[in-house]
Amino acid sequence: MKKLTAKFYNRPDVLTIARELLGKIIVTRFDGELTTARIVETEAYRGVVDKASHAYGGRRTQRTEVMFGMAGSAYVYLCYGIHYLFNIVTNKKDIPEAVLIRAAEPLEGIDVMLRRTGKAKADFTLTRGPGNVSKALGIDKAHTGYSLNSEEFYLADDGYVADKVVATPRIGVDYAGADALLDYRFFVEGNRYVSGKR
Repeated sequence: MKKLTAKFYNRPDVLTIARELLGKIIVTRFDGELTTARIVETEAYRGVVDKASHAYGGRRTQRTEVMFGMAGSAYVYLCYGIHYLFNIVTNKKDIPEAVLIRAAEPLEGIDVMLRRTGKAKADFTLTRGPGNVSKALGIDKAHTGYSLNSEEFYLADDGYVADKVVATPRIGVDYAGADALLDYRFFVEGNRYVSGKR
């Protein structure tokens, strides 16, 4: 596997990056426990012009400041007071674009993932949905701002290419009006870990 470099994330088209993240592998090695999972679903957020983005209109808050920072950083936030959602910051500094990781297929450390999630068996729900991805891989708010080029938290490419990628509107962003209808969600067709509507 080759670790993705800053060059991969520091590009101007977040839609291309969101699509190309499909098939890449998230690697976490927290407290000596290795877990890996292949990304199978993503959503792109186009920063200041995207009404679904936390940075729409140039909003800069303590929470969103990381989005204006270095490409290849983790942006992790708490959703509904329950789930931590893992996003990857893209584009140049001060252009707050990001990709949400919505689902992944578990590869290594499944026993660790089961313990973290409290699940009894490794079925398709283990890493289906963004909250489950973070929980299974041990990602939480403490990791926001982390460089995804560290030894304990990074993305890698093993050459996998999806047979077919589907683009649809994003999930749960109805408040964004017309922007909610944009085809900014990408997933690997036929993968059982994909969340929401197929």
